[in-house]
Amino acid sequence: MDGLTKAIELLISFDPEVMEIAGRSLSISGIACLLASLICIPLGSLIHFHHFRGKRVLINIIHTLFFLPTVLVGLFLLVLLSRTGPLGFSGILFTPTAMVIGQMILITPLLLGLTISALSGVSDEIVDTATSLGASGFQTVWLVLREARYAMLVAVLIGFGRAISEVGCAVMVGGNIKGATRVITGVITLEAGKGNLELAMALGIILLFLALIINIVLNRLQQR
Repeated sequence: MDGLTKAIELLISFDPEVMEIAGRSLSISGIACLLASLICIPLGSLIHFHHFRGKRVLINIIHTLFFLPTVLVGLFLLVLLSRTGPLGFSGILFTPTAMVIGQMILITPLLLGLTISALSGVSDEIVDTATSLGASGFQTVWLVLREARYAMLVAVLIGFGRAISEVGCAVMVGGNIKGATRVITGVITLEAGKGNLELAMALGIILLFLALIINIVLNRLQQR
């Protein structure tokens, strides 16, 4: 209870360290989610609207990658970006850039699969009606995208939630460096291990609050 009380005091007083860590977490996960969305929404649309051999196999692979372990992504990037790795010359290991790349890799299958599912959920009657009224291929695609916009927004929010709550990849490629790459989940793990429960609880409350906001927005979007 003492730890929880002090944690609430840290939040109420807008403790600089807590705000810095929370802000960094939001910026890294937000950028990763934005970049992944810019790639996955067009790519998911391309997969959905085109029929080709192996499409079902590809979608099954994407769905399998939903369960991609965060530590596996972190290990892959650690080997790739280390000094002796093929991309070691870039010098981005243990920087926010590496963390953004890691989170993008982690949430890309999720955004791809959910985008395809969102587009598949649009009724075929809408496509048939548009076609019968003389709509071009581009106009039909645009209509389907408009119909599925709320479901795709849900996909983006789920991707953001997945990114900001992961810990394995962030710690492995970010290094949990104070003032540079520390994010909420990494600091909670570190400080709880050191016995500094006040800071860990304060950041845990922020993470829980973010989850609540995402859940409220998801519910509103699903109602729409």
